Amino acid sequence: MAGPRRGRYKAAVPTNLPSPVAPEDDDKLHEECALFAIHGTSDAAAHTALGLHALQHRGQEASGIVTYDGKYFHDHRARGLVGDIFGDPAVIARLKGYAAIGHNRYATTGASTERNIQPIFADFDFGGLALAHNGNLTNAGLLREELVRMGCLFQSTTDTEVINHLIARSTYATMVDRLIDALQKVKGAYSLVVLSNDAIMGVRDPMGVRPLVLGRLDDAWILCSETCALDILGARFVRDVEPGEIVIIDGQGPRSIKPFNRVGPRFCIFEHIYFARPDSKVEGVGVYDVRKRIGAELAIENAVPADVVVPVPDSGVPAAIGYARQSGLPFELGIIRNHYVGRTFIEPTDTIRHLGVRLKHNANRVHIEGKRVILVDDSIVRGTTSKKIVEMVRQAGAREVHMRIAAPPTTHSCHYGINTPERDKLLAYRYDVAGMAAFIGVDSLAFVSIDGLYRAMGRPARDAAAPGFCDACFTGVYPIPLDDLEGVRDRQLSFLAEPA
Repeated sequence: MAGPRRGRYKAAVPTNLPSPVAPEDDDKLHEECALFAIHGTSDAAAHTALGLHALQHRGQEASGIVTYDGKYFHDHRARGLVGDIFGDPAVIARLKGYAAIGHNRYATTGASTERNIQPIFADFDFGGLALAHNGNLTNAGLLREELVRMGCLFQSTTDTEVINHLIARSTYATMVDRLIDALQKVKGAYSLVVLSNDAIMGVRDPMGVRPLVLGRLDDAWILCSETCALDILGARFVRDVEPGEIVIIDGQGPRSIKPFNRVGPRFCIFEHIYFARPDSKVEGVGVYDVRKRIGAELAIENAVPADVVVPVPDSGVPAAIGYARQSGLPFELGIIRNHYVGRTFIEPTDTIRHLGVRLKHNANRVHIEGKRVILVDDSIVRGTTSKKIVEMVRQAGAREVHMRIAAPPTTHSCHYGINTPERDKLLAYRYDVAGMAAFIGVDSLAFVSIDGLYRAMGRPARDAAAPGFCDACFTGVYPIPLDDLEGVRDRQLSFLAEPA
């Protein structure tokens, strides 16, 4: 029987809801995941659900919360959106406790199944431990093979579970030292939130690729992926968790340790371009303002005679505002987005697939017809959606269509937690700029330069020796070794990878 320090785990049976990601969104890069943790409030589950709701943009596939009430851990995890999973007051009422961690998932490693929904939980000799991860471990496959040979039994296909097994096998005495020992064996990008019998913890990898911030709400302390999750609760932003830092929060408040070797920071620059919510501040910088500055750089570098600047909503809006202001051209919402389209809206026949982009976007003809239009978007991935949007704008009567992209060409896949197509599926890998322009059917196509992107971030230009950001998707320069690309046998993964 467990002693008084050991938390016992009460798990709810997860539901099997369809993923809400619309088919046309397959032509976007998808965010890794969202993290939220809170300590020191009787409404820990409700606060966590609200925080995850604010972070819904970071993962729409599944969500989970684990709480601790001083004796028991409680859990609820399911596929679907936060509001659908935690909108029932009875669900929140069952998640008792003064501390909680939560996670929104978009699968980057592991199949889209219930067993992969985080936070993951395990009982150790020191007590219970729940863990949630944003990012991707680049040596998880190799570590997994080694652990399986040692007799470890994996219950999921996620890279995150590797950390649990490393903690279990560590010979250090304390839970914190065992966590450090485990993390010193992994490579990759990770922000973690951890819930134990004694505390919540937040961790960032030594390069700080993925975001994590610290906040405060009255006597409660919060760790979360973005500041917008603090705003929804009326909480105060305290600071960013630093690269390589572990923040430990218990009844005495937060304390910090930095057990890892110092390296140059390489925060993911795509957070500023697309992933973070525009009303968030990441790494001390307002995302909305950065995106407007990227748009201004686009106008400086790639001006073209035109009549109107039109964003591809919603992610292209701030950059389009910046482009319009810099160029002196009028800004118009020439494309209107329908926010209420999901995967199950209608049976995807060939005809509907062809019209799929119109389920989500519709041309605002009065601001397009007869005009030379500059379309501004955040990025081009496969190019299929861009092609359909250009066709739609031309059918609405545009005289010319010029596309401007608020990122350099995406030529490489991400291996640090962003769901990216294989490299040969990326339009910028298959074609040069002229070829891409012909593929999507525009009169001209231009991207912000890598130096222009860095100038928008407040840097004079990209310093190849110390860039300060991870920009591997544009440059192919991967700052963290990609050990698993050497080839990993995944014998047991096929058994666990159930169809979505």
